[in-house]
Amino acid sequence: MSAMYGEKPPETTDVPQPPETRVQRIPVYTTPDAPVGYRIERTIGLCWGVAVRSRDIVNSTVAGFRTIGGGEIPEFVHLAEMTRAEALQRLEEHATQLGANAVVGARFDSTSIAPASEIFAYGTAVVVVPMTD
Repeated sequence: MSAMYGEKPPETTDVPQPPETRVQRIPVYTTPDAPVGYRIERTIGLCWGVAVRSRDIVNSTVAGFRTIGGGEIPEFVHLAEMTRAEALQRLEEHATQLGANAVVGARFDSTSIAPASEIFAYGTAVVVVPMTD
């Protein structure tokens, strides 16, 4: 199965799973190296996942009141976690569509596009194979 960037594959849902319940399909590493015991057989290239989420009026209002007292704003923490999980899931999906079985050099970037937040996950899609002695 393949999909063009921006086109939603049929098996995905509109509601991302929280990070603790999401099943990772391929390994994603922040280092540019292959995982221990593996070697990079082929580098496919850049892969990415983008997620943009807006704040709803209720949580924004509650968060606004929380800023009076200072401290952590759980409503925004949850939003950031859900957006990051969705971007990572899309990164994995894109890498898989490209034929990769791992991503190395993974990074996150974020911006604010009022009234929403964008998280961009990117890395290098690779094919790794076990090293033989």
